[in-house]
Amino acid sequence: MARLIDIKLPKAIASALRLSQKDAQRQQLRVLKKLLKKARFTAFGQHYDFDKILLNVHPAKAFQQTVPVHDYNKIYEDWWKKTLDGVPDVTWPGKIKYYALSSGTSEAASKYIPVTKEMLRSNRVNYIRQLISLLSYEHLPRNAVTKGFLMLGGATDLQKGAAGWYAGDLSGILARNRPFWFQTFYKPGGRIARIKDWNEKLNEIVEHARDWDIGYIVGVPAWCQMCMEMVIEHYGVKNIHEVWPNLGFFVHGGVAFEPYKKGFEKLLGKPIVYIENYLASEGFIGFKNREDAQGIHLILNNNIFLEFVPFDDKNFDGEGKMIANPEALMVHEVEEGKEYALLLSNNAGAWRYLLGDTVRFVNKKRSEVVITGRTKHFLSLVGEHLSVENMNKAVELVSNEFNVSIPEFTVMGFPHQNLFAHKWYIACNDEVDPNALIKRIDERLCELNDDYAVERTSALKEIFVQILPEETFIKFMESKGKLGSQHKFPRVLKGKMLKDWEAFLNHG
Repeated sequence: MARLIDIKLPKAIASALRLSQKDAQRQQLRVLKKLLKKARFTAFGQHYDFDKILLNVHPAKAFQQTVPVHDYNKIYEDWWKKTLDGVPDVTWPGKIKYYALSSGTSEAASKYIPVTKEMLRSNRVNYIRQLISLLSYEHLPRNAVTKGFLMLGGATDLQKGAAGWYAGDLSGILARNRPFWFQTFYKPGGRIARIKDWNEKLNEIVEHARDWDIGYIVGVPAWCQMCMEMVIEHYGVKNIHEVWPNLGFFVHGGVAFEPYKKGFEKLLGKPIVYIENYLASEGFIGFKNREDAQGIHLILNNNIFLEFVPFDDKNFDGEGKMIANPEALMVHEVEEGKEYALLLSNNAGAWRYLLGDTVRFVNKKRSEVVITGRTKHFLSLVGEHLSVENMNKAVELVSNEFNVSIPEFTVMGFPHQNLFAHKWYIACNDEVDPNALIKRIDERLCELNDDYAVERTSALKEIFVQILPEETFIKFMESKGKLGSQHKFPRVLKGKMLKDWEAFLNHG
């Protein structure tokens, strides 16, 4: 780690690293004012009179009363679409050079999320903060600290737009803009990173695996697990540490790691440290900054202003769509144990933007949260209020109990015999009794969720299961053009994605 810390950093980054972590409310007000000042001469800032908001005695409240909330479709149609034609100063000063392509897990068409140089700089600051926070870990695998970073992400060979911008996975954009001092540590290197075909990229990584001294693996759990399995098989070894003996860290985010952990640890020769971060296409929102933390520490002092909308029937309909004027709280107004949807304003021109994630505060004093799911990824056909967090935890408990690996699963709800039912599709390559497995998952869900337990005695009549090879889930993602990188399989299937999944199973 000394090699990283001793490097002379740019003044802007060094200054950001020294920002105080105290007083969450003050930090967020400072961030909001900074964003408003920077964007006050943009078309968006002029339309919503940012100057007047800045002069208000309570700028945060004035901001919430003046600027409407936006989901992607609204802000894209009203504002961001213009930037794709090269129009400058729309929602952020200057032209947008990069767009992160994000289809999430429920949308078919790609979303174009603006990525600015200011946002890339903020992300770099937060990566360095996260690395420095490792020094406080008591059980630190020191041999791994200064070794290579294998980053499994999107291609750095981005598509170019007519107006001169570039678009691709955020991971590819970040890798393309990696700082010069990181070159020594970065794997798989520029040539392999440019490869767009995911299978070709994995095969190249496998071929060169023995040439690298990897200390960190960074990426989405499912694809990192697949990569390690391929390396182990290719070299005929028992575990990944026979190829990378100094592997000590796995940095992950975007999905809950619990369902993958059992299968992941079967590939290891010794324990490693799991580091969770919260990196979205719209910004680096938080990371686990201490070893015994229950959740992710929200970054409140680096160009992201957060609001928290209670995830309840008052603010969202049954399909997870937010109302026009929801109740929105600042970080000092939230309560522990309650679930909130995130609104985000950032230094790339997102304003009161519904991120789509739901979180729960586990430590308000330290601003620590756990990600509980997505606003549109939950099941509540009859009031069971089954969250992705509930599902992940039940699968983790049962996979440990049965000693099987369940790397993927998804759930759907449907009418059944005048009442309702759930159906689980579970990826498991181990031998397991489907009836025993789903019975235990059902029992665990009843223990974890009182509403679910009540509905299982009334309107939620049956729980069905279909066990599938892991390859089925991978092939479906491939058929949707979402193989690899940051793409995640949806935990709840609804609408078009459900129809496509059923058609794939019937004809795929």
